[in-house]
Amino acid sequence: MTELMTYKQQANLIPAAADKDTASRLGRYQDWLTDQGHDWHEPALGSYRDHLIDQGLALTSVSAHLSTIRGRYRVLLKDNNIRDGLEVAVREALGQAGKGDSPADVEALVNRKLARLSNAIDPSQSSVKVHTDQDVPDSQYYRLTAHQAELLLRSPDTTNLKGKRDKALFAIMLATGIRAAEAAGLEVCDLRQSLGGELALHVRAGKGDKGRLIPYGDMDQVLVVVDAWLDAAGIADGPVFRGIYKGYKKIRPSALTTRGIEKILAQYRIPVNGEMVTITPHDLRRTYAKLSYINGVDMISIQQNLGHADSQTTQGYIGVMDASARRPPAMIDFYLTGN
Repeated sequence: MTELMTYKQQANLIPAAADKDTASRLGRYQDWLTDQGHDWHEPALGSYRDHLIDQGLALTSVSAHLSTIRGRYRVLLKDNNIRDGLEVAVREALGQAGKGDSPADVEALVNRKLARLSNAIDPSQSSVKVHTDQDVPDSQYYRLTAHQAELLLRSPDTTNLKGKRDKALFAIMLATGIRAAEAAGLEVCDLRQSLGGELALHVRAGKGDKGRLIPYGDMDQVLVVVDAWLDAAGIADGPVFRGIYKGYKKIRPSALTTRGIEKILAQYRIPVNGEMVTITPHDLRRTYAKLSYINGVDMISIQQNLGHADSQTTQGYIGVMDASARRPPAMIDFYLTGN
């Protein structure tokens, strides 16, 4: 099929209506094709898989990239314009080679090319083996006990502005389970909203750009801690959590970033399982999920408060509740007498 290598017409691999993730994956692939000197009809997905792995992408991400690319090729294979373009290219190639361009010859060559393309995007030609675990060891993530959460809240030095801010930040995240990005986006007017008569926190734009309200319930005293920070900082409106200039006496006008919140948490260490550790914003989110569950909040309510699309994700945040329930009884006597 060397005659088809003259076919330089580039199919539009990135559809106009593609979402951000799809456009990003297809654009990355298209750039790689160009760098490798491949035309669009030479997928080489096995090589592209290896390239993505070499770039350090997680296997789940590699699998997602390849799935998006295969899906786009399947659409192109059904596009009559693509077939028409191939027919024109085949006729030109046959004519230049001094060969006949009978309809039967053209159709046979086009069908062969499309069949080869279809085979090239078959998942078996560029498979990605992704390992999954049913259970995740407790040591991989931290889910604080109520006592450990209280130790974290007592860690900041509240005689200065930084300590007041950090305590308020940790408190609101533990009381509501919000993400770091959601905490960064909080404004003063979001702190006291209502949901069904319950005092609630307003999350303006969570993951997937979905807003939600989270009731404080019996933890509404968290607002006393947040107010102490706002009063000391002289903040009456705008972003709740802000940076502080060196010396910890003057507040910056802009909100903290997600990365800034991660860095703040990393400054504090608490004892967990006999060692001093630092925790992440998502550890606070997992803590909220687990403590809510063991204190009687039902799974669906926790899911809604966390802003999860499905309960399986929420279950992952809660973690294994009672491993003792899975302990097998003494079903077999391994201390047999005799030989």
